[in-house]
Amino acid sequence: MNYDVIIIGAGPGGIFAAYELMQHRPELKVAVFEAGHALDKRKCPIDGDKVKTCIGCKSCSIMSGFGGAGAFSDGKYNITNDFGGTLYEYIGKKQAMDLMHYVDEINMRFGGAGCKLYTTAGTKFKTLCIQNDLHLLDASVRHLGTDINYVVLENLHAHLKDKVEFFFDTMVETVEIIDGGYEVRTKDGTYTCEKCVVSVGRIGSKWMEKVCKELRIPTKSNRVDIGVRVELPATVFAHLTDELYESKIVYRTETYGDKVRTFCMNPRGAVVNENTNGIITVNGHSYEDPAMQTENTNFALLVSKHFSEPFKDSNGYGESIARLSNMLGGGVIVQRFGDLIRGRRSTHDRMKDAFITPTLQATPGDLSLVLPMRILDSIIEMIYALDKVAPGTANNDTLLYGVEVKFYNMEVEVNERLESCYPGLYIIGDGSGITHSLSHASASGVHVARDIIGR
Repeated sequence: MNYDVIIIGAGPGGIFAAYELMQHRPELKVAVFEAGHALDKRKCPIDGDKVKTCIGCKSCSIMSGFGGAGAFSDGKYNITNDFGGTLYEYIGKKQAMDLMHYVDEINMRFGGAGCKLYTTAGTKFKTLCIQNDLHLLDASVRHLGTDINYVVLENLHAHLKDKVEFFFDTMVETVEIIDGGYEVRTKDGTYTCEKCVVSVGRIGSKWMEKVCKELRIPTKSNRVDIGVRVELPATVFAHLTDELYESKIVYRTETYGDKVRTFCMNPRGAVVNENTNGIITVNGHSYEDPAMQTENTNFALLVSKHFSEPFKDSNGYGESIARLSNMLGGGVIVQRFGDLIRGRRSTHDRMKDAFITPTLQATPGDLSLVLPMRILDSIIEMIYALDKVAPGTANNDTLLYGVEVKFYNMEVEVNERLESCYPGLYIIGDGSGITHSLSHASASGVHVARDIIGR
């Protein structure tokens, strides 16, 4: 065998799997294959001046490379079983929490020391939300910020680069079963290993689906989250974000009984483009450094859609809506809330008159031509509900960027070791359909590394 362990994907799951292996078994030969760039080569060409919108790079530096899609996120590590994935269903609630705390300790040692840990425990806002038919989920949140998160990743890479072999800009084409292990094929060569850890993230969902089909690994359809990114003056949510930073609030609509939730809240942050398999969607970042902060706060409002028979392609449904947005707006569409509820599109003139400066250059348009009525009605109802706990949310000038889509890989069948039906082939991270967050993905990497060490 070329290697004892091959890890496919250098996102949080892959990084922490490699870290844990080297901590306890430094003599093991470990290789990490990553389709994207090394961390210092990850540069998005959008500069807001010469390049204003996504140009469709062959490898999206925002979505892939060392650190995965989380490298340029706002670095929130949510320590909770209430959201972020269902890892606890496989390994137990206590074990999942212990692993997330362990990951947090590593982040602190590698550059995150001093970053605040927020918690919803004992907060008065839980009562305020319940009084208005909103539900604040329990969590502890370590906010690194996009800037400190990058520093942590730099330090982790520096720690690992001489211990494991990294192959960047190297797409794995196939994974095959051989006698005593696995064969990993790339355009540059073929490599073998005894244990294989697959951690390809959400951007690898189509690749993961192909591999599972070829190897006949059982899977089941997952959900897709569709919605918008809201941007408003930071003062509107300051009473929540100053104490909690990230507030995960869930609301059940009166009209349809659908659940709408806040997601990825970025106090004094910026709205950004995201390229997933050639589809331009929207996301948000925030920074720990006050000099890099803005006057606005942004967060997503998402509606989860689960599909029953005969339809199984939840990601395809989300993609079709995102492509429609790209078709009408050439990318991301932005609309004032006041224009949306009045049934008119936003224009450049109306945007100029708004009492808020957008942090992303997007095309003014009409989201009602893109989002299905049920989803849009639910989002509007949620905005009015949030206005009761954060007055000003439903202001005319509140900006809605669309669309935001969270694609989930189909859920791969694994056991309590996160091992597939083939011994020694582990499926972890967001590519497994089991984890949906930095903390859960990182914890899954530690879990499988310990299993490999123990066996």
